[in-house]
Amino acid sequence: MEKDVKIIITDRQGKDHEISAPVDMSMNLMEVCKSYELDVEGTCGGMAMCASCQCYIVSNHDLPKKNPDEEAMLSEAFHVKSNSRLSCQIQIEKQLEGLRIELAPD
Repeated sequence: MEKDVKIIITDRQGKDHEISAPVDMSMNLMEVCKSYELDVEGTCGGMAMCASCQCYIVSNHDLPKKNPDEEAMLSEAFHVKSNSRLSCQIQIEKQLEGLRIELAPD
């Protein structure tokens, strides 16, 4: 059984990073970005309270809907687009295979 998914992340300088994210460790996308030392702050530690991990979903993946906390935080954040998400609210799951995201400006 495959325990990693491939995700492509475009950093704030426009460089693509193809990473392997473990599906069996209960990690979220923000934590994976940080483990690869990509420029994601995650100041609140993944509680959907700061938007410093905002990203744009570039690929056409069917992600879980935003919860009310994520919606509220994005309504107050800068550089928000229709495809904005908080990476701390996206759990690493098998369905994310091939996900492509772009980190939002800080």
